[in-house]
Amino acid sequence: MTKELLKEKNLLNIPKEGEIVEGKVVGKGRSAAFLDLGIFGTGIIYGREFLSAKHELKEMKEGDIVVVKIISLDSDEGYVECSRIQAKKEMAWDILEKQKENEETITVKIEGANKGGLLAKISGIPSFIPSSQLSPDNYPRVEGGDSGKILKELQKFVGNNMDVQILDISKQKEKIILSEKANSNSEVKESSFKSYKEGDVVDGKITGIVDFGAFVRLEDGIEGLIHISEIDWSLVQNPSDVLKEGESVKAKIIKIEDGKIFLSLKALKKDPWKEIEKKHKEGDVIKGTVSKFVAFGVFIEIEGGIQGLCHISEFKTKEKAEEALEVGKTYDFKILSINAAERRLSLRVVEE
Repeated sequence: MTKELLKEKNLLNIPKEGEIVEGKVVGKGRSAAFLDLGIFGTGIIYGREFLSAKHELKEMKEGDIVVVKIISLDSDEGYVECSRIQAKKEMAWDILEKQKENEETITVKIEGANKGGLLAKISGIPSFIPSSQLSPDNYPRVEGGDSGKILKELQKFVGNNMDVQILDISKQKEKIILSEKANSNSEVKESSFKSYKEGDVVDGKITGIVDFGAFVRLEDGIEGLIHISEIDWSLVQNPSDVLKEGESVKAKIIKIEDGKIFLSLKALKKDPWKEIEKKHKEGDVIKGTVSKFVAFGVFIEIEGGIQGLCHISEFKTKEKAEEALEVGKTYDFKILSINAAERRLSLRVVEE
């Protein structure tokens, strides 16, 4: 059969595992639902996937069209194994990405609280509203910053609805960060922003710490973000190891974009890369401390917080690298190449 004929008969469009497809409900049992997937055969939703979508499937009638995700092309019974819940989650992520991009307002129900903020769900996906992202009216103002009292204040919102915008989203971690304050009083926010410009040095207070950085409330109530990469010249793996909520900081505005202020702490510190080429050259042996293993090598911290890289090719495998070096320990390294302009430093461990 020629490729053109196969294409005409739609036989080239073979579904793949992980693909989202439509199917027609052709039968339901006590523990399974069967779908007509056209030329691709018969799909089945069963086991845990059936139980998780049982109530929705119960309402469906034969002939109804349902969107599913293909889990396996060949189950034990010869059916194409499908998931309704996973399909809904995939589609939800796409919608959430667009809502974040368009800065849409979303109404969520507050399901819980902890010392850092409020808990909610969007399309079944866990979402978090840091205390620092609450509107001025709802921000827990507790004298002395007592965590127990803050939690008590936040618990008052449990069960209530709140209008928010998506601040950050991570499909990989299945994590969503929401902001109530981003949704409130955009006109006041816009006028306040006019008093700031890139390059300004501002005073502020750390109001929230998340995986990707820290929020800083400036003097007029406007809030900026210090990304984890802008905290220090040295490698920061967890912002909470370096910064504390309530801490006063001085930061530099490095960007104002889309109604957001981006700040940097390291921009006010001496750039160690400006001195590195004056002190060292290729072939020099220097002391370095192992800071992190990654798939492509090992990050080594030398003086002033500069991060050099010992490439994986120096060890052949990550396992051999971990056998040779240990995080937190200091070793001698030879400089293979150094480029301060591009902030690149290639190293090789000096064997004893």
